[in-house]
Amino acid sequence: MMDDRRFYDERQEVKQVPLVCPHCRQENTYPVRWLVRTKKAAPPPGADNEARARFARARSYMVRVEDLVACRNPRCRKRFELTGQSVILL
Repeated sequence: MMDDRRFYDERQEVKQVPLVCPHCRQENTYPVRWLVRTKKAAPPPGADNEARARFARARSYMVRVEDLVACRNPRCRKRFELTGQSVILL
């Protein structure tokens, strides 16, 4: 059985996301780290028919690495959890 991670190139990316702190209700932009997995151009060498079929179905996607951010308001500074999508298909 071939590992699916061999189908992708991985890199980390930081995106600025506008969020509202649920404690102080102040909006600000926060850096959120994502792991971007880009599908390779060809299946890895030594792949059998089952691995080639899984490679054909594979798609590029992003996974959110961080689940918590700290409020940037100096009077608040509380940590809050990110909600919404944690995986995005590209």
